[in-house]
Amino acid sequence: QVQLVESGGGLVQPGGSLTLSCEASGSIRSIDVLGWYRQVPGHQREWVATATSRGRIDYIDSVKGRFTISRDNAKNTVYLQMNSLQPEDTAVYYCNAKDVYSGTGYLEVWGQGTLVTVSS
Repeated sequence: QVQLVESGGGLVQPGGSLTLSCEASGSIRSIDVLGWYRQVPGHQREWVATATSRGRIDYIDSVKGRFTISRDNAKNTVYLQMNSLQPEDTAVYYCNAKDVYSGTGYLEVWGQGTLVTVSS
């Protein structure tokens, strides 16, 4: 079984910064794609950023230049550095891992979510 555990959410003022972390644990041989999504209550979950094992990185347009995704493959951990945060970034942020190879098959796994609130 594979689990994702997020940390780093909280309350921050507009213009501030936060760094989210997500560590994968369990029976893991490799993880192809690690990413972050976010969801505002009453809205659909929205893709934010992904980083592949081959080094490809993509962002939704609204966070380009403000957010940075990175991964530490040795630690099976992905980070999301968020700068210049705005109230519209307020959401529950979810970590996602795709094509997690456990040795017996491939999985997709979601974290439990961490709340980011941007408010003065």
